[in-house]
Amino acid sequence: MRVSEHVMGTVFSLDVRATAPDVAARAAADAFALLREAEARFSPFLADSELRRFERGECAPSSDLHEVLAIAERASAASGGAFDVRAPDGSLDTNGVVKGWAAQRAADALAAAGCGAFCLNAGGDVVTRGVPEPGRGWRTGVRDPHDPRRMLAVVELGDGAVATSGVYERGSHVWDGRTGRPATGLLAATVVAEDLTTADVLATSVLALGPDGVAWALDHGARDAFGVRPDGRLVTAARAAPSPGA
Repeated sequence: MRVSEHVMGTVFSLDVRATAPDVAARAAADAFALLREAEARFSPFLADSELRRFERGECAPSSDLHEVLAIAERASAASGGAFDVRAPDGSLDTNGVVKGWAAQRAADALAAAGCGAFCLNAGGDVVTRGVPEPGRGWRTGVRDPHDPRRMLAVVELGDGAVATSGVYERGSHVWDGRTGRPATGLLAATVVAEDLTTADVLATSVLALGPDGVAWALDHGARDAFGVRPDGRLVTAARAAPSPGA
């Protein structure tokens, strides 16, 4: 079963395999409902969202908002302040956390509902479970920021997630929290991780940190990571080998 919907400012698509059609349909409807709810509650563009009402002091943070802000605080501390949900104008913008967090929650709901294998694509950020067919994982292409017709890499996943953060489509919308200025060291950063919450936050952090962020990500939950400099050169890093006897 395949279904897609425009939500959270992008297109989410879902491909479910190895699942009874009625189970898949109900699970998909519930998953997309979770995504629409997250958009309504945490959008920085809706004046009556929970995020904006909290910012104005009109409500206490719900457990979900508290969780989102806690994820952001941990990422900020780990990145030395480069990751920041406080925009340069002082307003809260949790988009660097919420899309991956909401998509991961939707994926967890799909798995709990009995979906045996699926791929949830959140506007290019992907979370998967199982495999589409025996002997082959889910394949996600990572595009060249200089040429949308060319793929820099193809990531094959079973259970896992991949996220890319870049400035090549929306311009300089990611800032370095240490300076309050747009992040310019990389055009794009891609992270593979166990879950999409982690992959998405790490990808944004790498973009904010610049080239040094690629190696940093491997020490903070990434299975793999790479970046693209403005001149097109790739930035990669190898995970440090364990010391003898470790």
